[in-house]
Formats: sequence, structure tokens, C-alpha cells
Amino acid sequence: MNTPYTVSDLVAEFLDLCQVSTVFGIVSVHNIPMLDAISRRNRVRFVMTRGELGAGHMADGYGRATGKLGVLFTSTGPGAANAVTGLLEARFAGTPLLHITGQTATRFVDRGAGTVHDVADQLGMLRSVGKSAYRIRTPEEALGVLTRAVADALEAPTGPVSVEIPIDVQRAPLQRPETLDTFTPPLSPPRPPAQAELDAVVARILRAKRPMLWLGRGAAQAGPAARRLLDLGFGMVTSWAGRGVVPEDHPMCLGSLNGNGLPMVESFYETVDLMIVAGSRLRGHETGDGALALPRTRIQIDVDPLANGRTYAADTFVCADAALTLTAIADRIEGKLALDPGFGAEFRALKQETRAAFKATLGPYGDFAQTLRDVMPKDAIWARDITINNSTWGNKLLSLFETRANIYPIGAGIGQGLSLGIGAALCPDKRKVVIMTGDGGFFLNMTELWTAVQEDLDVTILVMNDRGYGVIRHIQDAAAGGRRRFDNLLGPDLEKVAALAGIPFWRVSSKEEFGPAAAAAIATKGPTLVEVDMTAIGDHPPYYPYGPKAQPIARA
Repeated sequence: MNTPYTVSDLVAEFLDLCQVSTVFGIVSVHNIPMLDAISRRNRVRFVMTRGELGAGHMADGYGRATGKLGVLFTSTGPGAANAVTGLLEARFAGTPLLHITGQTATRFVDRGAGTVHDVADQLGMLRSVGKSAYRIRTPEEALGVLTRAVADALEAPTGPVSVEIPIDVQRAPLQRPETLDTFTPPLSPPRPPAQAELDAVVARILRAKRPMLWLGRGAAQAGPAARRLLDLGFGMVTSWAGRGVVPEDHPMCLGSLNGNGLPMVESFYETVDLMIVAGSRLRGHETGDGALALPRTRIQIDVDPLANGRTYAADTFVCADAALTLTAIADRIEGKLALDPGFGAEFRALKQETRAAFKATLGPYGDFAQTLRDVMPKDAIWARDITINNSTWGNKLLSLFETRANIYPIGAGIGQGLSLGIGAALCPDKRKVVIMTGDGGFFLNMTELWTAVQEDLDVTILVMNDRGYGVIRHIQDAAAGGRRRFDNLLGPDLEKVAALAGIPFWRVSSKEEFGPAAAAAIATKGPTLVEVDMTAIGDHPPYYPYGPKAQPIARA
């Protein structure tokens, strides 16, 4: 018996033609036809998660780690709503992500008829948290809508896009479009800089004596060009999301020690006569809500025209692709710069002094970054949750060597790191993934541990356990007169959790035990769990970087 070709078959074939090899989600009443078609075609791996929340973050983590389109399937209504946090984080990160969800039958849509999983204005909800959202209303428009959605997701600035497919449309028969035989994903070419803008930028750079770069995630493809500029004498910092554009062991790369709460860096900025900001929002989270005093002369490069003046004003704004623009700049200025002869040595000294000063603020956790870096494979993916250890040494001291190794919740949402790391572990190159989370974040989405076990992923999970919300405690100390409320968490015994999951477990009760335990866990193939007992090791020193009155790192 021949099965008729349906819209669901089109969805499965379309994903294959877009070179999608892995998708995430949960099977449910309003997506069964599509997942059945994917299964019958047998070209795409479907990762069955424990919840849509985790699935959304996994698709995001996979997209960041591979540089490819992440794909998420959810059911209608509550299922789609559960994925909202993942879509929101993917939008923060600029991850190209395709979210395909079901919808009640066409005749009931937007009528409030009380059908299963029917919610008011699901499309509006998805549109509000993503880059765009579409509904396929007829079988004939399915290919066009899917193509438009993928084009939106992949066109800079990239982001998550949702497509709603009513259940009757999923099942509807369709003549297979002949255009599928020659279909290729719609990719817009990167936008080059205008020659007049480039001329003005180059003229300004050639007058500079002490130039610097600030690179964000939007400059992720600009590594070779940035490296050329560093070799010509530029200094460099990155945003937290832009880490690894240039390997952080380069002597002229200060990484994400970019200034807020770092008085020596702010003082150095006063001597810098030009800063090129490429692909970065200059987020308030990293600039003390704009209080950080950047070098006065700034050039900004961003593919999004809305970035112009959004946070800091720029003397010159270039609306273009960061990689193309920085490459063109390097071509034009090579051999023509006349920099301050002492700038390079001063910058290299700044890097050593800043790292040492920041390390000195971390109390018993000062050596953790280097200890962990020493036992991690150089190409390992470093995935983290929002936790005090990541906000300090995880984000700033553990050196990274490529952008795809840098995965964390850019929107600062707790509980997302575990799923982001699990998604990254599905990369075809099967690199080791090291995930760091606090106990609060781990418990929020702990069930996804079983996704890692079921998929037999090579992940080591470090749970920094301080029995509560450590960052919140420090904020309450600073902003609520030291009144700590609602910060203590009763959680399960992590050794017993590991036993239930059937995975190896280590507990670290002193800073001396951290290196050997981490090394053993990372050397073990498959999922492993390490609990770092912060109540035994000692409190992490205060870290309260938020707002314009952020305190410098030097403390009594």
C-alpha cells in the first residue's frame, strides 16, 4: 500500500534538504504526523527530551556549537508555551533556530472553541519572543512558508523563527513540488561595507596610535581578520558572548575582562585613542548599564542598523558584516600604521596584571579556572549556567580558543546551562562537553540529565553546590540590607541522583580535590557528575556587578 505524500512528508524532506541532521522535542497529539514522516524518512535524528523547555535550549546549544540551524518540535498550546524560554534565549544569542509546532484543526483556529491544547493567539505569543512567526494555512503554501522561515532564521541578524502547522494541514495530501529536486537553503550573502564608509574608517584608524577592538558574538566569523589586526598591534577585548573569536592565549587579547568593575582596565581605556566595536551590543549587563567609560573615539560595525547608538554613541557607524569589514580594514592598513612603540608591551602587562588581580578576588576558587583548563581537552565545549562561579572565573578566566566552545545563557536565565550543554554534545564531531551549573540551576531542569543518559552523550556536569542561590544572597547583602530571604534550597542527594541515572559520581570537599576529580570525570566516556561542595570549601566572595554603582574588584 502506497502512503500518499503529505505536508508532513514535505516537512521531513525540507529539513533534509536544509542539511538538518538532528532535531529536538517531544512527540504529542498535534505533531505526530510530522514526527512519523521524519521517522519513516530516517534521515534526521530526533532527540526525545523530557520537556519542551529543555528541548528549546538543546536546539539552541546545538546551533551555537555547530554553527548550523537548530530545529525544535513542540506540540500546540502548553507545549509551545513551554518552549518560550528557549526561544527567548536563542533570540538573545542570535542563534538561527527553526521551531515547528502544531495547531488545532484549521476550522477551530482563533475561535476559542476549547479544543485540545487550544490557546488564544499562539502565533502572537511566538512572534513576541522570536524573530518572526508564521502559520501554514494551506498545503500549497507549505514550502513557501517554510522557506521564508528558514531565510528569516539564517539572515543576519540571525534568530529563532516559529512555524505553526494545523493538524489537518499536516495530514493533507500534496503533490510533491518538483522544485524540491533543485532546492537549496536560501542564504543571503553577507553585507559588505560601503566604500565611502570604509574610506572614512581607514583614515581614522591610520591616525590612531593606541587602537583596540571590542568584539561580540556578531563578529564570530571574524577571527582571521581580528587576528591580523592584533598582529598589526591592536589590543582586544570581547563581550562575554564574543569569547574565543581570537584564542584567549593570544598576548594582545584580554578576553572578556572588558572593564566593568576592573579599574585598571578602565584606566587603560583612558590612554586608548580609538576603539572599534564589532558585532557587540555593549550590553548594560557588562558595562554597568552604560557607566563603563570606554575610549572616547569609537567606530561601530554591525549588520543591524538598529545597533547604531542603541547603547553607546559611535563617531562612525558601518552597517555591514563584521568579518568582511575587518578583513577590508586589515587589507587597507597593513604596513601603514604608526603606533605608539610602547603600546604592545603595556597591553601585555595589563593582561597579566588584570588576570592576577581578578583571580585574587575569588578566595578559595582562585585556582579553579586554570585547574579545570589543565584537565579539559583544548577543543572541549565549555557550557555554563548562570551561577556565581560562571559569572566570575567561568566567564573571565578559563581560556577559550574558539567561539563555538563558548555556550552560556546570554539572557542570564538560571537553569538553562544543562540543556544548552546537552544540545552542544549532539555535535557531529562529538567533542567533550563540560557543563558547570549551580545547584539551583541544576535542580530547575534536572530531568534532562536522563536525556544525556538516553543519548549516551560525552558530558561532564559540574554542580557547584552552595545549598541555595548564591548570587541572590550577594545581591540581597548589597541591596536589601543583608536580609537574606528565600535563598535556601532543599535538594536531593546528588550522589543518589547519579546512582539513579546510572552514571559515575565524584564529590569534591576541598579545593585540592577539584583537579583530580574533574580530571577523572572528564577522562570517563559518557555522562558523569561531579558535585563541588561549596559549603565545605568555603563561601565564594561577593560578586555584585549589576547596575551603574558596581564596585571595583579590589576589596579589603
